[in-house]
Amino acid sequence: MHDEPRTTPLGTAMRCTATFVALLLGLAGLLESGVALAADGATGGASAGPFSAGHMFSFLFLMLGPFKIVGPFVRLTRGTDAATTRGIALWATLFAGLAIGFAAVLGEQIIGRYGIPVPVLALAAGIILFVVALRHVLEQFESPGPDDDAPSPKAPVQVMKPALSPLAFPTIVTPYGIAAMVVFVALTPDLQGRLTIGAIVLGIMLSNLVVMLVAKRMPPVLGLMLSIVGAVLGVVQVALGLQIINNSLRALLAA
Repeated sequence: MHDEPRTTPLGTAMRCTATFVALLLGLAGLLESGVALAADGATGGASAGPFSAGHMFSFLFLMLGPFKIVGPFVRLTRGTDAATTRGIALWATLFAGLAIGFAAVLGEQIIGRYGIPVPVLALAAGIILFVVALRHVLEQFESPGPDDDAPSPKAPVQVMKPALSPLAFPTIVTPYGIAAMVVFVALTPDLQGRLTIGAIVLGIMLSNLVVMLVAKRMPPVLGLMLSIVGAVLGVVQVALGLQIINNSLRALLAA
Protein backbone atom coordinates (compact mmCIF):
# COMPACT_ATOMS: atom_id res chain seq x y z
CA MET A 1 0.00 0.00 0.00
CA HIS A 2 1.58 3.24 -1.13
CA ASP A 3 1.62 6.38 0.94
CA GLU A 4 0.27 8.81 -1.67
CA PRO A 5 -0.08 12.46 -0.66
CA ARG A 6 -3.61 13.65 -0.03
CA THR A 7 -5.06 15.78 -2.80
CA THR A 8 -6.34 19.20 -1.74
CA PRO A 9 -8.25 21.78 -3.79
CA LEU A 10 -5.27 24.16 -3.53
CA GLY A 11 -2.83 21.48 -4.71
CA THR A 12 -5.07 20.55 -7.64
CA ALA A 13 -5.42 24.21 -8.62
CA MET A 14 -1.64 24.71 -8.49
CA ARG A 15 -1.02 21.63 -10.65
CA CYS A 16 -3.60 22.74 -13.20
CA THR A 17 -2.08 26.23 -13.27
CA ALA A 18 1.39 24.82 -13.88
CA THR A 19 0.13 22.69 -16.76
CA PHE A 20 -1.72 25.65 -18.29
CA VAL A 21 1.52 27.65 -18.13
CA ALA A 22 3.27 24.93 -20.17
CA LEU A 23 0.47 25.06 -22.73
CA LEU A 24 0.56 28.85 -22.93
CA LEU A 25 4.32 28.79 -23.55
CA GLY A 26 3.78 26.63 -26.59
CA LEU A 27 0.92 28.75 -27.87
CA ALA A 28 2.93 31.95 -27.43
CA GLY A 29 5.78 30.54 -29.50
CA LEU A 30 3.32 29.35 -32.15
CA LEU A 31 1.62 32.76 -32.43
CA GLU A 32 4.95 34.56 -32.76
CA SER A 33 6.04 32.12 -35.45
CA GLY A 34 2.81 32.49 -37.40
CA VAL A 35 2.91 36.28 -37.35
CA ALA A 36 6.56 36.38 -38.45
CA LEU A 37 6.07 33.91 -41.29
CA ALA A 38 2.88 35.62 -42.43
CA ALA A 39 4.68 38.96 -42.57
CA ASP A 40 7.58 37.38 -44.42
CA GLY A 41 5.25 35.84 -46.98
CA ALA A 42 3.37 39.11 -47.45
CA THR A 43 6.54 41.03 -48.19
CA GLY A 44 7.85 38.38 -50.55
CA GLY A 45 11.01 37.84 -48.53
CA ALA A 46 12.71 34.51 -48.29
CA SER A 47 13.48 33.65 -44.70
CA ALA A 48 16.37 31.35 -45.43
CA GLY A 49 18.52 32.86 -42.71
CA PRO A 50 18.50 31.90 -39.03
CA PHE A 51 15.07 31.37 -37.54
CA SER A 52 13.69 33.68 -34.88
CA ALA A 53 13.45 32.55 -31.26
CA GLY A 54 9.70 32.14 -31.68
CA HIS A 55 10.14 29.89 -34.70
CA MET A 56 12.61 27.62 -32.93
CA PHE A 57 10.54 27.50 -29.75
CA SER A 58 7.41 26.53 -31.65
CA PHE A 59 9.16 23.85 -33.68
CA LEU A 60 11.10 22.32 -30.79
CA PHE A 61 8.06 22.47 -28.50
CA LEU A 62 6.25 20.08 -30.83
CA MET A 63 9.24 17.78 -31.29
CA LEU A 64 10.60 17.73 -27.71
CA GLY A 65 7.67 19.07 -25.68
CA PRO A 66 5.09 17.49 -23.38
CA PHE A 67 2.35 16.57 -25.85
CA LYS A 68 3.69 13.06 -26.43
CA ILE A 69 4.88 12.39 -22.86
CA VAL A 70 1.74 12.12 -20.71
CA GLY A 71 0.48 8.73 -21.91
CA PRO A 72 3.84 6.87 -21.88
CA PHE A 73 4.82 8.41 -18.52
CA VAL A 74 1.57 7.42 -16.81
CA ARG A 75 1.85 3.86 -18.14
CA LEU A 76 5.52 3.62 -17.18
CA THR A 77 4.95 4.80 -13.59
CA ARG A 78 1.73 2.90 -12.93
CA GLY A 79 2.00 1.14 -9.59
CA THR A 80 4.92 3.27 -8.35
CA ASP A 81 4.84 5.55 -5.31
CA ALA A 82 5.12 9.35 -5.43
CA ALA A 83 8.86 9.44 -4.65
CA THR A 84 9.73 6.96 -7.41
CA THR A 85 7.53 8.80 -9.87
CA ARG A 86 9.28 12.10 -9.10
CA GLY A 87 12.68 10.43 -9.39
CA ILE A 88 11.88 9.02 -12.82
CA ALA A 89 10.62 12.41 -14.02
CA LEU A 90 13.69 14.26 -12.74
CA TRP A 91 16.24 11.80 -14.10
CA ALA A 92 14.46 11.58 -17.47
CA THR A 93 14.55 15.38 -17.77
CA LEU A 94 18.26 15.45 -16.89
CA PHE A 95 19.15 12.67 -19.34
CA ALA A 96 17.12 14.31 -22.12
CA GLY A 97 18.74 17.72 -21.59
CA LEU A 98 22.26 16.29 -21.63
CA ALA A 99 21.53 14.24 -24.74
CA ILE A 100 20.16 17.25 -26.63
CA GLY A 101 23.21 19.34 -25.72
CA PHE A 102 25.66 16.63 -26.75
CA ALA A 103 23.85 15.95 -30.03
CA ALA A 104 23.71 19.65 -30.91
CA VAL A 105 27.44 20.17 -30.37
CA LEU A 106 28.46 17.00 -32.20
CA GLY A 107 26.04 17.48 -35.09
CA GLU A 108 26.97 21.14 -35.63
CA GLN A 109 30.66 20.25 -35.88
CA ILE A 110 29.96 17.52 -38.43
CA ILE A 111 27.69 19.74 -40.55
CA GLY A 112 30.23 22.59 -40.42
CA ARG A 113 32.85 20.42 -42.13
CA TYR A 114 30.71 20.09 -45.26
CA GLY A 115 30.10 23.84 -45.78
CA ILE A 116 26.37 23.42 -46.48
CA PRO A 117 24.74 26.74 -47.60
CA VAL A 118 22.25 28.41 -45.25
CA PRO A 119 19.24 28.07 -47.63
CA VAL A 120 19.86 24.32 -47.87
CA LEU A 121 19.99 23.99 -44.09
CA ALA A 122 16.79 26.02 -43.82
CA LEU A 123 15.18 23.76 -46.41
CA ALA A 124 16.22 20.71 -44.38
CA ALA A 125 14.63 22.26 -41.28
CA GLY A 126 11.40 22.91 -43.20
CA ILE A 127 11.23 19.34 -44.48
CA ILE A 128 11.86 17.93 -40.99
CA LEU A 129 9.17 20.14 -39.49
CA PHE A 130 6.66 19.31 -42.21
CA VAL A 131 7.17 15.54 -41.95
CA VAL A 132 7.07 15.52 -38.13
CA ALA A 133 4.02 17.79 -37.91
CA LEU A 134 2.18 15.73 -40.53
CA ARG A 135 3.02 12.53 -38.66
CA HIS A 136 1.78 14.10 -35.43
CA VAL A 137 -1.53 15.02 -37.07
CA LEU A 138 -2.01 11.58 -38.62
CA GLU A 139 -1.34 9.89 -35.28
CA GLN A 140 -4.54 11.47 -33.94
CA PHE A 141 -6.49 9.05 -36.13
CA GLU A 142 -4.64 5.92 -35.00
CA SER A 143 -5.95 3.65 -32.29
CA PRO A 144 -3.74 3.39 -29.18
CA GLY A 145 -1.38 0.45 -29.01
CA PRO A 146 -1.46 -2.29 -26.37
CA ASP A 147 -0.82 -1.10 -22.82
CA ASP A 148 2.30 -3.18 -22.18
CA ASP A 149 4.65 -0.51 -20.82
CA ALA A 150 3.41 -0.60 -17.24
CA PRO A 151 5.78 -2.30 -14.77
CA SER A 152 4.56 -5.28 -12.78
CA PRO A 153 3.51 -4.29 -9.23
CA LYS A 154 5.49 -7.25 -7.85
CA ALA A 155 8.69 -6.40 -9.70
CA PRO A 156 11.32 -4.24 -7.97
CA VAL A 157 10.83 -0.62 -8.99
CA GLN A 158 13.79 1.04 -10.70
CA VAL A 159 14.35 4.72 -11.37
CA MET A 160 17.42 5.18 -13.57
CA LYS A 161 16.69 2.52 -16.19
CA PRO A 162 13.12 3.58 -17.16
CA ALA A 163 14.13 7.24 -16.90
CA LEU A 164 16.87 6.66 -19.48
CA SER A 165 14.92 4.31 -21.74
CA PRO A 166 12.18 4.42 -22.89
CA LEU A 167 11.31 7.80 -21.31
CA ALA A 168 14.31 10.04 -22.12
CA PHE A 169 15.06 8.01 -25.27
CA PRO A 170 13.10 7.98 -27.49
CA THR A 171 9.97 9.48 -25.88
CA ILE A 172 11.35 12.92 -24.98
CA VAL A 173 14.47 13.07 -27.16
CA THR A 174 13.20 12.00 -30.55
CA PRO A 175 15.45 11.46 -33.59
CA TYR A 176 13.67 14.23 -35.49
CA GLY A 177 14.00 16.54 -32.47
CA ILE A 178 17.75 15.99 -32.50
CA ALA A 179 17.85 16.61 -36.26
CA ALA A 180 15.98 19.91 -35.91
CA MET A 181 18.18 20.96 -33.01
CA VAL A 182 21.35 20.29 -35.00
CA VAL A 183 20.07 22.34 -37.94
CA PHE A 184 19.05 25.27 -35.73
CA VAL A 185 22.46 25.36 -34.05
CA ALA A 186 24.22 25.19 -37.43
CA LEU A 187 22.08 28.11 -38.66
CA THR A 188 22.93 30.21 -35.59
CA PRO A 189 26.69 30.82 -35.47
CA ASP A 190 26.66 33.72 -32.97
CA LEU A 191 26.94 33.19 -29.21
CA GLN A 192 23.78 35.11 -28.36
CA GLY A 193 21.71 33.01 -30.74
CA ARG A 194 23.06 29.78 -29.30
CA LEU A 195 22.38 30.96 -25.77
CA THR A 196 18.82 31.67 -26.89
CA ILE A 197 18.51 28.12 -28.23
CA GLY A 198 19.85 26.80 -24.92
CA ALA A 199 17.27 28.84 -23.01
CA ILE A 200 14.50 27.54 -25.30
CA VAL A 201 15.52 23.92 -24.73
CA LEU A 202 15.77 24.53 -20.99
CA GLY A 203 12.25 25.98 -20.95
CA ILE A 204 10.88 23.01 -22.88
CA MET A 205 12.60 20.52 -20.58
CA LEU A 206 11.13 22.32 -17.54
CA SER A 207 7.67 22.21 -19.10
CA ASN A 208 8.16 18.46 -19.67
CA LEU A 209 9.10 18.06 -16.01
CA VAL A 210 6.05 20.01 -14.84
CA VAL A 211 3.70 17.92 -16.97
CA MET A 212 5.26 14.64 -15.80
CA LEU A 213 5.00 15.67 -12.14
CA VAL A 214 1.28 16.46 -12.48
CA ALA A 215 0.40 13.77 -15.04
CA LYS A 216 -1.07 11.27 -12.57
CA ARG A 217 -3.26 13.92 -10.93
CA MET A 218 -4.16 15.79 -14.09
CA PRO A 219 -7.96 16.19 -14.44
CA PRO A 220 -9.29 14.28 -17.48
CA VAL A 221 -10.54 17.49 -19.08
CA LEU A 222 -7.05 19.02 -18.85
CA GLY A 223 -5.53 15.94 -20.44
CA LEU A 224 -8.07 16.25 -23.26
CA MET A 225 -7.17 19.92 -23.69
CA LEU A 226 -3.50 18.98 -23.92
CA SER A 227 -4.28 16.56 -26.73
CA ILE A 228 -6.44 19.10 -28.57
CA VAL A 229 -3.81 21.84 -28.32
CA GLY A 230 -1.17 19.40 -29.56
CA ALA A 231 -3.33 18.51 -32.56
CA VAL A 232 -3.95 22.19 -33.38
CA LEU A 233 -0.24 22.97 -33.11
CA GLY A 234 0.51 20.06 -35.42
CA VAL A 235 -1.92 21.25 -38.11
CA VAL A 236 -0.58 24.81 -38.03
CA GLN A 237 3.01 23.62 -38.06
CA VAL A 238 2.36 21.55 -41.19
CA ALA A 239 1.60 24.86 -42.87
CA LEU A 240 4.63 26.51 -41.26
CA GLY A 241 6.86 23.72 -42.57
CA LEU A 242 5.52 24.23 -46.09
CA GLN A 243 6.07 27.97 -45.79
CA ILE A 244 9.71 27.47 -44.77
CA ILE A 245 10.24 25.03 -47.66
CA ASN A 246 8.72 27.56 -50.07
CA ASN A 247 10.88 30.44 -48.75
CA SER A 248 14.04 28.33 -48.86
CA LEU A 249 13.41 27.19 -52.45
CA ARG A 250 12.83 30.80 -53.49
CA ALA A 251 16.14 31.78 -51.87
CA LEU A 252 17.97 28.98 -53.70
CA LEU A 253 16.44 30.00 -57.04
CA ALA A 254 17.30 33.64 -56.44
CA ALA A 255 20.93 32.84 -55.58
